[in-house]
Amino acid sequence: MSRIQRYLVAVLVSTCIVGAFGIPLGDPKFLIPAIILESSFIALAIVSFKNFQYAYIPNFIIAGIVIADNTLSPKHFEIMFTLHPFYNAIILIDDGYVLHGFLLITNAMAYRHYKHLTVCNRIY
Repeated sequence: MSRIQRYLVAVLVSTCIVGAFGIPLGDPKFLIPAIILESSFIALAIVSFKNFQYAYIPNFIIAGIVIADNTLSPKHFEIMFTLHPFYNAIILIDDGYVLHGFLLITNAMAYRHYKHLTVCNRIY
């Protein structure tokens, strides 16, 4: 596993850990969707660890959806700006923007590295 791939897996595992802390703090009516979303991050971490080429596109899609969803949700927006439930705000900012931003960056780097390796292998 390359260094960039390890970074990608580390960001996905960090997202899973922070999300696991955030599930009990959230609204109980969104418990099942939150568990499904965290399960998808666990699956993506496993697939990325195994270095399957098809892990890159879902990483981009889910990270983009989470960032857009946190930005467009009025309740999330209010929590982040007022910091009223303080722990909720910290988890929303950390998991919703920082870690998913890192996920987009590390995923792009890993995808570029993967494409470079496949092109180099075809040439030689």
